[in-house]
Amino acid sequence: MLSISEFSEMCRLSPQTLRFYHSEGLLVPADVDERSGYRGYTFDQVEQAMLIGVLRGTGMSVKLVRRALDEPDTALTLLEGHVEEVRRQRVSQDEAISDARGFLTSWPEVRLRHVPEMTVVSKVVPGPPAEQGAYDWDEADAATVAAVRDVVEAVGRCGAAVSGTPWRAWAAETSEQKRRSLTEEGPHWLVKVPVTADGEALAALPGDMEVQTFEPREELSIFIPGRNSMAKYGTALSRLFTHPLEGAFVDVSRMRHVLHDDGVETAAAVSRLDETGLEG
Repeated sequence: MLSISEFSEMCRLSPQTLRFYHSEGLLVPADVDERSGYRGYTFDQVEQAMLIGVLRGTGMSVKLVRRALDEPDTALTLLEGHVEEVRRQRVSQDEAISDARGFLTSWPEVRLRHVPEMTVVSKVVPGPPAEQGAYDWDEADAATVAAVRDVVEAVGRCGAAVSGTPWRAWAAETSEQKRRSLTEEGPHWLVKVPVTADGEALAALPGDMEVQTFEPREELSIFIPGRNSMAKYGTALSRLFTHPLEGAFVDVSRMRHVLHDDGVETAAAVSRLDETGLEG
């Protein structure tokens, strides 16, 4: 029989770790003295300790390791599932690191610019539904990307050409869109793809796509790198709304998200007070 200190040295596991494994039912001592509470282990348990150490070294939780020990036939499947989760976490961490670098090296700034008139093809983005007040930006982004892809492919088939960066805007161009945009089901967004084409090409577009004229305007915009989130969206709105403007205001009803590969640019039209009849 090996004492806990001897077993600890042999397995390269601290006594504290062995006590924890005991409490979690992973590695129960072969003997526990009723009077002193001293734990004793056998040589046969070294192999089990080794396996636990290997599995825990992958980052598997105690719960998963216990399942792997209790159900050895499923151990490899459990490990592969854990590996996939680790890969997803690494991707998320890499994206977060990239975001952090972007913010710390060049903090996003608001800029004022003129946007010229252009022809765009518009398409409704279906869903995704909001659940209990929470909005899944990843699902919304995936649905937006799919809608943009549909438009770009349709434009190409008709002999037209994409002439600018696509964006999305709140689905509120018709009374029905406004009504449905306030529901959980939506749709909540429209995608807009700038195009160059003649009338014949545009007439050949599918019926679920609409050709529109984007009116020229002044707008404030701010680019925030990385994946979208409610916090990033809120930050963009805060910076836009607090940006100083003389004789003008940010028009919330005319906002858009310009879709870049490395982030989202939130932009809002600037309306002059003397153009709205609010002065005098």
